[in-house]
Amino acid sequence: MKPIISASECASESAGPRPPVLLDVRWQLGGPHGRPDYEAGHIPGAVFVDLDAELAGPAGDGGRHPLPDPAEFGAVMRRAGVGRDSSVIVYDGGQSWAAARAWWLLRWTGHRDVRVLDGGLAAWTGELSKEIPAPAEGDFVPAPGALPLLDADGAAALARSGLVLDARAAERYRGDVEPIDRVGGHIPGAVSAPTVENVGEDGRFLPAESLASRFFELGASEAAVEVGVYCGSGVSGAHEVLALEIAGFTGALYAGSWSQWSSDESRPVATGPDPQ
Repeated sequence: MKPIISASECASESAGPRPPVLLDVRWQLGGPHGRPDYEAGHIPGAVFVDLDAELAGPAGDGGRHPLPDPAEFGAVMRRAGVGRDSSVIVYDGGQSWAAARAWWLLRWTGHRDVRVLDGGLAAWTGELSKEIPAPAEGDFVPAPGALPLLDADGAAALARSGLVLDARAAERYRGDVEPIDRVGGHIPGAVSAPTVENVGEDGRFLPAESLASRFFELGASEAAVEVGVYCGSGVSGAHEVLALEIAGFTGALYAGSWSQWSSDESRPVATGPDPQ
């Protein structure tokens, strides 16, 4: 099953005999909360999920957006109506970073039928609703480990033995600027691969063959090469893992990402345009 779905396909499935569970995960880093936008208008039947409070644990040693407690995440998904056999479609405002975070968490915890609305709400041409649904309780029970996950030591090792992609903007990778974390730069050996280059101007993912060519050029050219991904705090990195899957690769997410790595002064930091 493709990990993304078009707006027309989403509309068709939503009108069918077994409509999918729709999750609205609108979120912006440092921006206003997504709930007011959801209440102003969302895809009919969609349930709002708060990335900061429900798709991440408290900030701390695990980074700015550490993984949530699996049991708590499961409770959130069940309240949203997610069942073990549900078809789930997640969307955000159009960037798909937050939607990809929800997609990754569901996939990591064992849900097999979850897709991201390609282009997000911006691609939706149907009517919007202000009605807040009250879905029936789902029966999804998380079983973590279905997707590969890296910790800091694993990311450091993989940057030397395989391929680790840094999904942040190139200037943050180089260390030219660092607007959020303690220090700029990148994990030694990591390759710059900004997430924004996985999509077109409309926010939709590039065709699978174009993404495959991109990742081949970045070093994922051999089946035996293990690929890891990190970003600032594990959100846009999930988007890159999604892009890798579209292209036919499997990516391991370093969820703590640069926010965790850079907070530990014992960890080495590389700067400049080269992996080093």
